[in-house]
Amino acid sequence: MTPLLRTLTAAAAVLVSSLAQPLVGCTNILVTKGASKDGSTMIAYSADSHTLYGELYYKAAGLHLPGELRDIVEWDTGKFLGRIKEAPVTYARVGNMNERQVSIGETTFGGRKELQEPAGIVDYGSLMYIALERARTAREAIQVMADLVAEYGYASEGESISVADPNEAWIFEIIGKGKGQKGAVWVAVKLPDGTISSHANHARISTFPLNEPQNCLYAKDVIEFARKNGWYKGADKDFSFTDVYAPADFGALRFCEARVWSVFHRAAPSLKIPADIALGKPGARPMPLWIKPDQKLAVRDVMELMRDHYEGTELDMSKDVGAGPYHLPYRWRPMEWKSEGKDYLHERAISTQQTGWSFVSQSRAFLPDPVGGVLWFGVDDTFTTVYVPMYCAITSVPRTFAEGTGSWNEFSWDSAFWTFNFVSNYAYTRWDDMIVDVQKVQRELEGGYFARQAEIEAQALALYRQNPLQARAFLTDYSCRLGDQATARWKKLGEFLIWKYLDGNVRDAKGQVTHPAYAPDWYKRIVQDKGEDLKIPAGQAGH
Repeated sequence: MTPLLRTLTAAAAVLVSSLAQPLVGCTNILVTKGASKDGSTMIAYSADSHTLYGELYYKAAGLHLPGELRDIVEWDTGKFLGRIKEAPVTYARVGNMNERQVSIGETTFGGRKELQEPAGIVDYGSLMYIALERARTAREAIQVMADLVAEYGYASEGESISVADPNEAWIFEIIGKGKGQKGAVWVAVKLPDGTISSHANHARISTFPLNEPQNCLYAKDVIEFARKNGWYKGADKDFSFTDVYAPADFGALRFCEARVWSVFHRAAPSLKIPADIALGKPGARPMPLWIKPDQKLAVRDVMELMRDHYEGTELDMSKDVGAGPYHLPYRWRPMEWKSEGKDYLHERAISTQQTGWSFVSQSRAFLPDPVGGVLWFGVDDTFTTVYVPMYCAITSVPRTFAEGTGSWNEFSWDSAFWTFNFVSNYAYTRWDDMIVDVQKVQRELEGGYFARQAEIEAQALALYRQNPLQARAFLTDYSCRLGDQATARWKKLGEFLIWKYLDGNVRDAKGQVTHPAYAPDWYKRIVQDKGEDLKIPAGQAGH
C-alpha cells in the first residue's frame, strides 16, 4: 500500500482483535464491463496512509538476459528481501496499470495471527507490480502471483487484490502459512459480467466453486491446510475462505465492511441492504461478494463512490458534534478512544484525509491498448483531489507527480502532493464554505477532461493507425501537460482560499469583507455546553 522507504500502516495499525484487523487501510471498487456505461472494466483504489507521499510510479518496458535477477525490496519498508529470476520481457507500467490495460489494487486484511510472519521473499507490493510487468491479462496476473509465492514464498499478511483487464475483473485473496512456513493459500474469483464488487481491509470471498476454472482459481491446498490446522471440519463445498482465514469481528464490520456496504448502498439502493453489518451488529447478515448496480456506472460515477463520508446514512460523519461548526466529515486519529472508562470510535469512511494517492482505472476492449487504458490518477484526499487522465502507454509522467520531484519530509509547490494537501488541509478549517470553492475548480478540471476525452482519443487513434509510436508520444504529451496544469491551477486555488477566508472573514464577490455567523445548530451546542457563562443580561445585547 505504500512505496519504498515509507512507513507501514495498514499492516501495523492499531489492532481491534487478536486477528490483527487494521484500522486504517485502503478501499477498492471493481466494475465489470457489463456494469459500466461504456463497456469499460474499472478498478478504483485509494492508497491510504498517514505517512504516504503521493506520487505516480513509472517503469519502462524491458528485455532481459537469461539468468538475470531482480531485487525484491519490500514496498512498505524498503527492506531488501532477496532476488528472483527476471522475466525475459517485461511490460511498462504507469502507476497501477500496465501497457496492456491490466490494472491492480489491494487492501490489507491481516487475517489469522497464527499466519503472520511467513517465510518468503515476495511481499504483496512486489507481487502486484511484478504481475503488472509480466501479465497481458488479469488471469495471467493471478497465475504470475500464484507462481511467485509457490517458488519464492510470500512475505506479507493477508491481502485482497483487485485485478482487471479490458474483459474481466477478479478478486484474489491470499494469506501466508505462518511463521517459518513457505508458500501461501489463496483463492481468486471472477466477477460475473454486469456486477460490481468492493473490498476494504477485510477478506470478502466466502464459499467458491471448486470445479469452474473459468470463474475460480485457488491453491490446491487452500482447504486441506485449514483442515490440517483444525480450523475447518466441514464439507469442501461449504468451505469459506474469509470465515476460516479472516473471521470477522466488530472492527472488521464497523471499520471495513461498512465501506463496502456504503458502495453497495449507493450503487443499488433498490436492494435495501440493511446497515446492520456497517454498524457492527452481532449476527448481521453478510453481504454478497458482488451486486448488480441499479444503473450502469460511468467513470465519473465511480469517482463519486470513492468520495464518500456516509452522507445521508446512519454513519454520516457531518452530523454529530465531532464535525465542528462547519460540519467537517473527517476525524483525526486515534480512531478508538476512551471517555470516562468507556470505549468509543470514529467512523472510517472511504474518503479520508490520509490518502496518499488514488485512481480509477478504465480498460476498454474496443480500443487498442495505448488508447483504451486510462489511469485516472489523483493525489491526497479523494473528495478534494482532481483525477487526471494518465494513458497506459505514456513514456513519462507529469513532473509534479513524478517520483523524486518531492518528498514526505519537505513541503514544495513543485509537488502535486503538497499542493493538493495545502488546499485540502486549509479547507478542513471551514469545510461548509471552502468545499464549494474547491469543488467548483475540481468539476471545472475533471469536466473538461471528460468533455475532451472523445476528441483526444479520436486523434490518438488516427495517429495509432499511422504509427503507434506517434500515438504514444501524443498521449504522453497530453497526460503530462494536464497533470502539471492541474497542479498549477490548484496552487492558484490555494492562494484564492487564503485571500477569501483570511482570519475567519469571508470576502464576497465584490471583495468586501463579511462575517458570516456559525450555523444555528452550532450556537445551540455552545449554549448547551456553556450557555450560562456566555449569556448576556437582558437588555444589554447589541454592543
